[in-house]
Amino acid sequence: MRRLLARRMKFHLFGAFFVSIGCAALYKFGVAEPRKRAYAEFYKNYDPMKDFEAMKAAGVFESAPPK
Repeated sequence: MRRLLARRMKFHLFGAFFVSIGCAALYKFGVAEPRKRAYAEFYKNYDPMKDFEAMKAAGVFESAPPK
């Protein structure tokens, strides 16, 4: 029973380290990278002036009234 806590702590410390690395990798490749690709695809064809004109025509802005 000597050093039982130290042995178990070492086991759990390494286990927690590997689980956290695994979770970080899953998040990066499962969430962050697809999100970056989606933003890049959206802004590849995005025309801010066209969007501004559509919002202006809808009356969204007070400083730029619709024509």
